[in-house]
Amino acid sequence: MKEQQGSNRFSPGIIAAITAAVIAVGGGIAFFASKPADNNNNNSARIAPPNNPPVQIPVPALSQPPVSANKVGDEQKAEVFWLQDTGSGFKLVPQTVQVKALGKSPNEVLEGAFQQLLAGPTESSETTTIPQGTKLLGVKAASDGVHVNLSEEFESGGGSSSMMGRVGQVLYTATAVDKNAKVYIEVNGKPLETLGGEGLELEQPLTRESFDKNYSL
Repeated sequence: MKEQQGSNRFSPGIIAAITAAVIAVGGGIAFFASKPADNNNNNSARIAPPNNPPVQIPVPALSQPPVSANKVGDEQKAEVFWLQDTGSGFKLVPQTVQVKALGKSPNEVLEGAFQQLLAGPTESSETTTIPQGTKLLGVKAASDGVHVNLSEEFESGGGSSSMMGRVGQVLYTATAVDKNAKVYIEVNGKPLETLGGEGLELEQPLTRESFDKNYSL
């Protein structure tokens, strides 16, 4: 019995060796266990950049040219001529008007002026001997002068004085831009040859100078 108990006892040297081995193993385990923690600490120190959406810089819109106030209907100045009673006759008096002329061509300005002339005066002090209902069939500024084509109503009514007055209105209105221009007056496309019931011949082309010299109002 004593021999069995003695065999189960360990010597102090063996116990010391085992203890040292246990400490060494424990230290190794502690070292390796600390590695992942260090790695985690290092990874946590590396801060990833924020996942922000890209910033969009607004691009300014191309500026558009301002729309002109007169884009739809540009206007030009023109003159129309009315008759004014002097007590002993008539005299031609101008009135400045605004006419639509998109292309600003002489023909557009002339057409606008004649449309207002045929519509009649707006002031009570002015009058016209152009018969109501007269229509403008065409007006054109050409190399040889200004051609004015009127409807047949232009010849109706009145004597020679009335006819001379209306011819003067047409002539002066047609030459408002170029006072020295020659004018050809037509009725339904044919040259107007006589004035009134007296059959006074009308020499064409007409100018302001020839009219003032040969015809009195």
